[in-house]
Amino acid sequence: MGPPGGGKVKECYLGGGKGTISKKIIADYEFSHLSTGDILRQNVRERTQLGVEAQAFMDKGALVPDELMVNLVLDEVNKKNYRRLLLDGFPRTVPQAETISKHLNVDLAINLDVPVETIVERISNRWIHSASGRVYAYDYNPPLVLGRDDETGEPLVQRDDDKAEAVRARLQTYGKNTAPLLSYYDYRNVLTAFQGTESNVIYPEVKKLLASLDLK
Repeated sequence: MGPPGGGKVKECYLGGGKGTISKKIIADYEFSHLSTGDILRQNVRERTQLGVEAQAFMDKGALVPDELMVNLVLDEVNKKNYRRLLLDGFPRTVPQAETISKHLNVDLAINLDVPVETIVERISNRWIHSASGRVYAYDYNPPLVLGRDDETGEPLVQRDDDKAEAVRARLQTYGKNTAPLLSYYDYRNVLTAFQGTESNVIYPEVKKLLASLDLK
């Protein structure tokens, strides 16, 4: 498929917000990783115009509007020459998918079906060091000293959009938007879904799928 500026790219959409699965795919295959969460946080930290607009929605536990997300992603894609691109958690709505399809083709869509309360628990356990963006999770990657950054000793904070109430509100909206999106990719015969709660259990099945596509 032809991305902006020409060239050939294999693009994989990964739904479900599973950063761990993304890291495993990148380790085993030659994909460049594009996380809309990372792009959003960078713009929010740098207080760009898009970042300020996005922060207002995130603080309320709402999803960032389609137009903002598409502009962020396309801007990032246009900056680099990708051969294989892994889109982590984007697109999230049919309008996003339709718009991005004018610039990139999704060759494979993977949906990770994880129980809502599992996601709430994991995200609400996440704390960050604001200045550096370092992320800690109390359930599997805790700081050496409770509430303090390992390198600077400065206090950790929890983003408003990582609090349990905001996560549940966001997931409720996400679910409503995702159902039509899954149908969109299923209709195009590029969707595969995986169920589970543990990355180490889910990923071997994902790897089998990728291996069958001869991506190595």
